[in-house]
Amino acid sequence: MKREVVLFLKGMAMGIANIIPGVSGGTIALITEIYEEFINSLKSFDLKALKLLLSFRFKEFIDHTSLYFLISVLGGSLFSMFSIAKLFEYLFDFYPEELWSFFFGLIIASVYYVGLRIEKWRIGSYIFFIIGTSIAVTLALISPSSENTNLVYIFICGIIGISGMLLPGLSGSFILILMGNYKLLMVDSINESVKLNIDYIIYLSIFILGSVAGLFGFSHIISWLFKHFKDYVLSLLTGFILGSLLIIWPWKIIAENELIESWYLPTLNISTFISIFLMLIGFYIVLKLESFSKDN
Repeated sequence: MKREVVLFLKGMAMGIANIIPGVSGGTIALITEIYEEFINSLKSFDLKALKLLLSFRFKEFIDHTSLYFLISVLGGSLFSMFSIAKLFEYLFDFYPEELWSFFFGLIIASVYYVGLRIEKWRIGSYIFFIIGTSIAVTLALISPSSENTNLVYIFICGIIGISGMLLPGLSGSFILILMGNYKLLMVDSINESVKLNIDYIIYLSIFILGSVAGLFGFSHIISWLFKHFKDYVLSLLTGFILGSLLIIWPWKIIAENELIESWYLPTLNISTFISIFLMLIGFYIVLKLESFSKDN
């Protein structure tokens, strides 16, 4: 039971991260040491799992899919997306600089510790690191599309947007902003579905179907890549995380479409010192998580 509670809390952190543009749930999974198990659990929903389920061999199905692990993590993610995310919405409205600073500290520490997991830095590792960084920086600089309520497009948004949970450093929410459908799918659809608005219930349902398809399909690809090219994959992900720091930089001007208009350097005042302090706290949390993982 203790393990399930810890996994639920880690899932909550992933859920919160997935809502925030610029922060990746996959990064949180990588920091908290559940990333590979999460990918492998998703990948295990294969033909064998279907046969076990149809033959009513439920215990073997649960063991094969690590179902309790997956329920704990995804349950925590969904819980935070529909509850604690409201708190973060308030903090973003009134204390954006401080909140971004906290996340910046988390992510900059993650760059170092994820990079440490690469067993041997080769020329290929450096190339993939540069590619990952370039992709993340490019995403921060390109212009967004306009909102699109076409159901096929919403399904595609689900497939692509879920990459924020599966790929550390790539924010699913930020990708949805670039595709023009962040407000429609992550704000309006969730709020209006609670009010039983049928149009938004359809939008949210199609988006979830696309996310599920992307979640289980893409997990097979990532799992295979981890198995055969682990160092290169970690190099690419380290680059993604490093490049995402441009999006997470606390001192920036945000446009109405949720994209960044410009970045600036802070002036020295009490607010800046508080932000720097929160940045250090974020860094320290990752430091303690890493030391806890080594000790346990």
